Amino acid sequence: MNMKRTFGALLTILGIVGIIWGAYAFMMGGAGIAGGKFSAIIPFAVGLIFFFAGYGLVKTTKDQT
Repeated sequence: MNMKRTFGALLTILGIVGIIWGAYAFMMGGAGIAGGKFSAIIPFAVGLIFFFAGYGLVKTTKDQT
């Protein structure tokens, strides 16, 4: 398996986790994060960045045969 594709898959999984964590924290009113609901946007935004970066790596990397 290509190294870029593996790293892309890892970034995609981390992005999904960040999106879920950010959405959960937003729905729970901050969920332990100081500052309330709007502080929960940070992990959501980082998760989106990781997700789209990983998806882009997986999509554009060609398989080596």
